[in-house]
Amino acid sequence: MVRVTRLDRVEQTTRFTEPPLTPRTAVIWSVLAAELDRRAGDQLTVLDVGGGTGGFAVPLAQAGHRVTVVDASPDALAALTRRAAEAGVADRVRAVQGDGDALAGLVEPAGVDLVLCHSVLEVVDDPAPVATALAAALRPAGAASVLVAGRAAAVLTRAMNGHLDVAATLAAAPDGSAGARDTLRRRFDADSATALLAAAGLTVEEIHGVRVLADLLPAAVADGQPAALVELERALAARSPYRDLAAQLHLFARRPA
Repeated sequence: MVRVTRLDRVEQTTRFTEPPLTPRTAVIWSVLAAELDRRAGDQLTVLDVGGGTGGFAVPLAQAGHRVTVVDASPDALAALTRRAAEAGVADRVRAVQGDGDALAGLVEPAGVDLVLCHSVLEVVDDPAPVATALAAALRPAGAASVLVAGRAAAVLTRAMNGHLDVAATLAAAPDGSAGARDTLRRRFDADSATALLAAAGLTVEEIHGVRVLADLLPAAVADGQPAALVELERALAARSPYRDLAAQLHLFARRPA
């Protein structure tokens, strides 16, 4: 079992600087940066579930925080370890092999300040106990960054590609899945994702769309105007109906104090 211990307050903290932003990460980093600024002066204990090669873990460690990454892939964790070493933060990043479904048995309860769970809840056998384990891992007032696949975008994408039967299945299925051949077990809308986290004891504070436009634009447009696309993604992320049509939904939630 991973034991995540309380860390001392950092006497001098550099303001968090977002890493290079992409349409897939800009909105998430904006939300995380606001939380880190709110906690400026604290060295946070972070748990990154399904964190893979460390796209979020390493920048957080570079900002002075301690990060434990739980991932099922040994290859991804090996790449994480190399990446952390190259960034000079190997002492602040810990890799733990484990499956999201077994999270409750991997982490001590009430031991972390911030949990990241990105692109995990749509692939586990049952998202409810995983969400409960996320909440249990947090200290009171701790925060959770949760990224899930969006149902509406999947329906529209299939329909636009001419797969109307698949689109109809996705729209009608209670779990937003197209069946046995689907790569995802489920997809969410804002209401279902919020309900899942609320049932686990978390209060959702913000919901943003991620990849509102990025997957719809021709590559020439997306690659030719990357900065403009990032800013447009940020501008539309919290606005309905754009938010609800995003490929992914990012929920920022908190365990009550």
